Amino acid sequence: MTTSEIKMSKIVGEGYDEFWNCKKRYRVLKGGKGSKKSATTALNFIFRLMKEKESNLLVVRQIMNTHRDSTFAQLKWAQERLGVSHLWNNTVSPLEMTYKPTGQKILFRGFDDVLKIASTTVSKGYLNYVWIEEAFEISAEADFDKLDLSVPRGKIPPPLYKQTTVTFNPWSEGHWLKKRFFDNASSDVATFSTNYLINEFLDKTDRLVFQRMKEVNPRKYEVAGLGNWGISEGLVFENWQIGKKNIKTEEEYKWKSFFGLDYGYTNDPTAFIAFKANPIDREIYIFREFYKKRMLNCDIAEEIKKLGFSKEKIRADSAEPKSNDDLRRMGISRIMPSVKGRDSILNGIAKISEYKITVDPACVNMIRELSTYIYDERSNERGQRMPKDSDNHLCDALRYAFEDVKFFHPQRASNRLQNDGEITTTDLNGGWDI
Repeated sequence: MTTSEIKMSKIVGEGYDEFWNCKKRYRVLKGGKGSKKSATTALNFIFRLMKEKESNLLVVRQIMNTHRDSTFAQLKWAQERLGVSHLWNNTVSPLEMTYKPTGQKILFRGFDDVLKIASTTVSKGYLNYVWIEEAFEISAEADFDKLDLSVPRGKIPPPLYKQTTVTFNPWSEGHWLKKRFFDNASSDVATFSTNYLINEFLDKTDRLVFQRMKEVNPRKYEVAGLGNWGISEGLVFENWQIGKKNIKTEEEYKWKSFFGLDYGYTNDPTAFIAFKANPIDREIYIFREFYKKRMLNCDIAEEIKKLGFSKEKIRADSAEPKSNDDLRRMGISRIMPSVKGRDSILNGIAKISEYKITVDPACVNMIRELSTYIYDERSNERGQRMPKDSDNHLCDALRYAFEDVKFFHPQRASNRLQNDGEITTTDLNGGWDI
């Protein structure tokens, strides 16, 4: 072993030898949190591009604007970790990285702009590598196929080769990724599964987080800890899917937007959710979220304003009246306390369960919660099984806001449409009881 190889092993660590050297057409890696899968992938690509002088990389996520704080930051870290930052030029407008000695590129794209992906090219060398990070966000296999047919493209001269690397947390065994890459074995696919147990860079406090997860939420530990596939049995909400909802103009009267907020700070995140509900066809479309720890009330107000929802009616946790008052003073004028009482949790869950839920791929924290929100094995004093009060902050916000769905009656607007052939703003407002 040469001196350089010894240094690389110290930098990268163990457990990824086969992944690091894999040259198959598809390199698919599922893993739990803390498994160093994204860090190792970033190190691998920086190392490869500097070694393979005509290689270029396209990095893809579902939403373009999520790159800056994830893949872009991870690849910058990899440059620093390898001690080569001075050899790279990293820009945010446009978002790209350039290897100074050769002009090789790392480009970033999102599935929310498919045309940009299809037209992606490089001026020097070959666009032979693709990295799809958080691939679980991609709800439709057809979207993956579109990318796969577009990039990498053309003939690649040896010793270069084409490869698409796919990395993700396996939140549900029902996702198309499992069937395509793990269930149907293929000679051009290499699959890998990793978890935090092989990450020698974690300290004692990091490992205690996983130990607590194992004790408090075993189901989440199976996925986020051990990197195993999430299963659908025993979930609080079973009738949900990942996808985008295109609402036809003639059916807009059926839908109304609702907003919920659950407070957190040190240990729990503040969770905000925006969704549309259609009481006629019994559908919910969750289209926006924010989810962050250590948010002051001024931070919450600013985030709501930035999203454009400051004038909307928002149901927030009634246990924090002071926070609700603070937000009103800061311009979130229509914030209201949630409705709580005997059996409010179970009744709220029962009402939501009557609806088919579609979650936008961008709402990654909602997807994670729905994948792990389960009933406690223990029952309350009346013999009823309650959901586990753990990692359910967006689910709580959904339940708070859903209380208002019962006051929305789109059929009134529908009747007016049938009589007059058009809907006015007054008609839509008339669909409310309050």
